[in-house]
Amino acid sequence: MNRLTRKALPLALAIACGCAHADSYNDTEGFHGYLRASAGSSSTHGPQSCYALGGPTSSYRLGNECDSYTEFGYTKEIAKADNGVSFVSTLWVNAYSPGSDFRDAKLQLLKGYVEAKGLPFLGGGTAWMGKRYYYRPDIHMLDMQYINMNGTGGGLDKIPLGAGRISYAVFKDNDTNATGAGGAIVNTPAAVRQNLLYEGLPTNPGGTLDIALTLITAQGRDRAAQGQGDQSHGGWAAGVFHKQELLGGANLVGLQYGSGPGTGIGICCSRMGPSGSTTLGSDVTRVRVLDDLVIQPTRQFSMEFAALYQKDKADDAALRNTWTTMGVRPVYAILPNLKLQGELGVTTLKQDSTGQTARLTKLTFAPAIAMGESYWSRPELRAFVTYGKWNGAATPLVNAANNSGPVYGSNTSGLSAGLQVEAWW
Repeated sequence: MNRLTRKALPLALAIACGCAHADSYNDTEGFHGYLRASAGSSSTHGPQSCYALGGPTSSYRLGNECDSYTEFGYTKEIAKADNGVSFVSTLWVNAYSPGSDFRDAKLQLLKGYVEAKGLPFLGGGTAWMGKRYYYRPDIHMLDMQYINMNGTGGGLDKIPLGAGRISYAVFKDNDTNATGAGGAIVNTPAAVRQNLLYEGLPTNPGGTLDIALTLITAQGRDRAAQGQGDQSHGGWAAGVFHKQELLGGANLVGLQYGSGPGTGIGICCSRMGPSGSTTLGSDVTRVRVLDDLVIQPTRQFSMEFAALYQKDKADDAALRNTWTTMGVRPVYAILPNLKLQGELGVTTLKQDSTGQTARLTKLTFAPAIAMGESYWSRPELRAFVTYGKWNGAATPLVNAANNSGPVYGSNTSGLSAGLQVEAWW
């Protein structure tokens, strides 16, 4: 995930990991942002090509991002009450390009919200309203926010309760109408989403537990019986995440379950948390188990390891999939500002609709000029070489997921090389 709200300082990794998972949705005062952009070529003799299976999966990102993305904005205290309550406003924009050129990218409003911080009647907690990033921890090398509660709404945050902190928020998702013949409004995909978080519960020395709950209420009317639209369904999701300090870093183990629009099926980037399609009924479920380890046992050496199992069930065979993946990214700083890093990932996707199992292996070597020796030190100016190898069942998936189009044809391997910058501040 893009760690957008932290300054790129060579902090101790334990602190960095704590911020990434526990407070990844907090905006701090000042100008902050994120940028990644790359340019490269591939064995297909065209634009840079990337290696992914698409669908419900995520791909290993080092030397394997064919798009360009930036987001930036400002957070500032705009008023302060006599009792010390601080009113803080945040405004961010972003721009995205599926290729290496930002030329035609359009700026969009990404965040626009106001917080009231340090409210005495909330035990020093925060109230907020607007459009914002919310609870969104991630597996960095997959660029996968395994839970993402972004949206437009309002809530109460980080109220002390027992040994942890509780937060509650309500959002309006997919707030549009569906039209039929002649432009008549036949239904709406809109949903009201409620999120409840309990964070930072101590469980053992160096270990904490987060609990995340989502309840989705469909706003559409059930007009399917009259042939006027799809039946609308509510859904829910739950996740439990344990974080453990380890070897100068942290290990996170998570268990997630979702039903109906709470599964994340059809939503970008394998995210659970926002409201998915309200046409998905209770027969559609997702279970996910994940492990994300980031360590820095020495000043020069760091590593990320990830493993994930995800199973989607449904009456419709097209929605039944099993995704497994395992990968590692070792990093060694041979000089204070020069890193050697590699990334190896193996991903499989079993599709019940075809009865086949697609398999993709991706390997990258990427030396980088970096701000420091820490795993999280950014900016990084990288050169990379990436090799992808897949089986025949994966060929149509790799072609479909590639930003440069179905350039691989019937081939089952590819090679790409290029340059990339990644920065957050």
